[in-house]
Amino acid sequence: MKANTRLFGEIDIEDNKIIKLKEGIIGFPQLKNFTLIHDEEKEGKGNIKWLQSMDDPSFALPVIDPLDVKPDYRLVVSEEGLEPLGNMTEENTFILVTITVPEEITKMSVNLKAPFIINTANLQGVQKIVEDDYPVKYMIYDILNKKKAGE
Repeated sequence: MKANTRLFGEIDIEDNKIIKLKEGIIGFPQLKNFTLIHDEEKEGKGNIKWLQSMDDPSFALPVIDPLDVKPDYRLVVSEEGLEPLGNMTEENTFILVTITVPEEITKMSVNLKAPFIINTANLQGVQKIVEDDYPVKYMIYDILNKKKAGE
């Protein structure tokens, strides 16, 4: 599938790389098909990826694995909230959180309250508001700088 994206130009994505979010994402329920774009040369901990909509080429969200910025991050999601994903195991569960980068970059944050939960075995995903007491804005600028300095 070819997509002409705003951030990455024209990209060719294999059908088996399309993540299906049956309910769409919060605020954009019509966007249901996504792919994950990342720099393969910089693959590793603390790397920002892009959740690129295949339905709207101008829509892409920066995302990161929450464990890269909060190692003790643990979700509590009802079983019925995960039913659309099929059989979830520790090995096939992939979690991402959105990054907000305001004008003042030192106020960069992630939303730990509404993660994307993806079953990597069948590429079905949901975005859920978790029952835990996690913040919508968890500051990460200093965390990412420390990780970068440690590389």
